[in-house]
Amino acid sequence: MPTAVIAGGSVAGLAGALALSRIGLNVLVLERAPAPPDGPLDEAIARWERPTVPQAHHSHTLTSLGVRVLRERAPGLLAEARAAGAALLDLTDALPATAGDRTRRPGDEDLVALGCRRACLELLLHRTVQALPGVTVRHDTAVAALELDRRTPRVRAVVTTTGERIPADVVLDATGRRALSRTWLADAGVPLAPDRTSPSALTGYTRFYRLHSPARPGPLNRGNAAGDIFGHYAGVLHPGDHHTFSIALATLPGDPALHPLRTEAGFTAAARATPWLAPWLDDDAGTPISGVRAITSPPNTLRGTAGPGQRPVAGLFPVGDAACVTNPLFGRGMSLALDHVFRLADLLAEQPDITLAQRRSAALMTYDVFTPWYEQAAAADRQRIARWRAAVDGTAPPVPADDVSERVAAASRTDATVWRQVTRMLMSLTPPAESVTGEAFRTRVRLAPAPTDPPPAPPARADLVHRVTAAEEAARTTAAETRLTAAQGSPRKATVEGAPV
Repeated sequence: MPTAVIAGGSVAGLAGALALSRIGLNVLVLERAPAPPDGPLDEAIARWERPTVPQAHHSHTLTSLGVRVLRERAPGLLAEARAAGAALLDLTDALPATAGDRTRRPGDEDLVALGCRRACLELLLHRTVQALPGVTVRHDTAVAALELDRRTPRVRAVVTTTGERIPADVVLDATGRRALSRTWLADAGVPLAPDRTSPSALTGYTRFYRLHSPARPGPLNRGNAAGDIFGHYAGVLHPGDHHTFSIALATLPGDPALHPLRTEAGFTAAARATPWLAPWLDDDAGTPISGVRAITSPPNTLRGTAGPGQRPVAGLFPVGDAACVTNPLFGRGMSLALDHVFRLADLLAEQPDITLAQRRSAALMTYDVFTPWYEQAAAADRQRIARWRAAVDGTAPPVPADDVSERVAAASRTDATVWRQVTRMLMSLTPPAESVTGEAFRTRVRLAPAPTDPPPAPPARADLVHRVTAAEEAARTTAAETRLTAAQGSPRKATVEGAPV
């Protein structure tokens, strides 16, 4: 029976273990971080530190694609997530009342998302995989190199950072954004195909909360989220499991005027000023359960080593973020990773011989999965970055030759068909080329009635900066006064000639 070694034990690696075990492979997962905590799920999530996966502490969602994969491939895991309080969100609830006929249509059953913290889903996945026969998960162990049979070439073994040699027929690179197979191949003398990259230019700030009751304080205007990507920043809220939710704010990196978003006071002031978010932040609605965490996103990257341009090495397969990274504002990472690893398992089951032909087929499949989303993210980010940069610099916003996005957004509010096609694209069900770029779609957008009620407006750039700066300064002043009061109120010992009495 072939043996698969998976380097990396986060979402892509654990899902890869689940998928490969289903087709009869013995699987060894090597994860450099310590094992997650045991115990009740919610308590374990609260105690689980992730220094090797900083993005794990930020806002995540599972799009309709991810839900479909779980329904078809891992229904038990989906059931466990539901039992843990993760909600299936019916996206058609967000269909605008002004969009005409709201009658359910074929395909609406796919328009669902899962409200679940990444840590909850990943911990459930970890526990599921650990219980599988034929699967072993080793923590505190990392892959440092590949051993290749150069005649083929093909994978023979991995070598850990401690020098241990582990034979392997198949190796999955699930090392995330580090994509360490690039280093392994280069060290083995294999030339690397170039990556495709495009800036994401995004710094994100996330905070988690817990509701006092199951009732939602406000609507989810985006179906699986509340908020939006506005003209100079983004503010988006995602429901989670156990009555939790997260708020993510995003700005251009290196924007000093908005550095106060790192503080609880500055973050709260911005979130409360953001359309659709304020009701969730009422004192009666919920309580913060984390501080504010900041992260700067890497560029959108489609790895050359994962695609058909790479000189193939039989048995080596980058998966998930090791194959492609896209802007986290779109929330597609986990869903695409799940889809990718199960498609890879299907391919390996159909072509079980570990050959260069198998590797070439996997490379073509990988680019089929990721390329449409890389290109969509790159194009959307270019437009967003230009708008945000103009807002920061105080210059006139760029005027694109054909501002399709603005007209599509308007048409989505008055035409239910346009709304569905856009939503299917945003939820990763239908690639842009099949949903929102065709002539029929453009015609429908052009003929859609103009909306008569504008959506809520976000604060202007100057107003947002003022709010977060004032909130931070007020909090700093209050903290200083509190320290001074405490110091003045502390008892002092009497002294005689410098000696304590």
